[in-house]
Amino acid sequence: MKIGNIEIKGKLVQGPMAGVSNPPFRLISKLKGADLVCAEMVSVEGMTHNNKKTFSMLTVEKQEHPMSMQIFGNDVESFIVATKWIDENVDCDIIDLNIGCPAPKVAVRSASGSSLLKTPELIYDIVKAVVENTKKPVTAKIRLGWDKESVNAVEVSKLIEKAGASGITVHGRTRSEFYSGHADWEKIKEVKEAVNIPVIGNGDVIDGPSAKAMLDLTGCDGVMISRGCQGNPWIFSEIAHYLETGEELPKPSFEEWKETVLKHAKMLIDYKHDQGSAIREFRKHLTWYFAVLPKTETLNQLKEEANKINTFNDLEEIIEKYKEV
Repeated sequence: MKIGNIEIKGKLVQGPMAGVSNPPFRLISKLKGADLVCAEMVSVEGMTHNNKKTFSMLTVEKQEHPMSMQIFGNDVESFIVATKWIDENVDCDIIDLNIGCPAPKVAVRSASGSSLLKTPELIYDIVKAVVENTKKPVTAKIRLGWDKESVNAVEVSKLIEKAGASGITVHGRTRSEFYSGHADWEKIKEVKEAVNIPVIGNGDVIDGPSAKAMLDLTGCDGVMISRGCQGNPWIFSEIAHYLETGEELPKPSFEEWKETVLKHAKMLIDYKHDQGSAIREFRKHLTWYFAVLPKTETLNQLKEEANKINTFNDLEEIIEKYKEV
């Protein structure tokens, strides 16, 4: 798969997730087989107003490449300012536009993300402006539409392609569905058949068989895994193996699991330069990581304890508790 001039060696993409896909998360995904990793969305308004936290989210590590930086907003001029700054100062390979986030604070209060699906002409203007102000390939991530009565993914995708984008990711749900029900892969197929740029399918890919089923049905160029890789970065190597051999890999051993969890936590501490805030942030990751392990009678109790850890030592102790059960 090729996004503009960027070669993606495989079909597996780690999706952008707010509050999740920071550099440590992306590096773990890359180490476990993700072919392209995507950063959490960054506000163009935050960049325009020189918000310190916003700029801190634009960090990229050398080992991440190829990687994509996602931005969101609804004002063309703000997109231009942000794009120019990223083009000159951020070591990303691709700029991705968020046209799919369903969260109320983004889609309603900020009139961004999936809210843009209600104004296709504005989407065209934003994509065109970003393309014209960067040397990097530009992609967009969309949903099927605002709701079931306004599904317009094909129309929007054609406009995105016309505006000069180099690829599109389609989540197979409308904004009103959030993450409920089943992703409509048939609609992703319709988008793939309507445009001539790479299309990445997103939604309900949880393992090798589901990834292959999506690729076979839609004909899309790649699959994006978002929630499915939370606490389970091994999903990338498992899918790659399945696509190549038709066989499912066994789950990671406890020792590999432990090594990965501790590595992720250490990288998060180094990234944040603050053990306390890093470990508090890691609580949710540990809960997700526990879901990969074989169920035990005390696992639910350990998950509750995971939400109370404050130090790296606490993390090591709770892992040993699981091992001793």
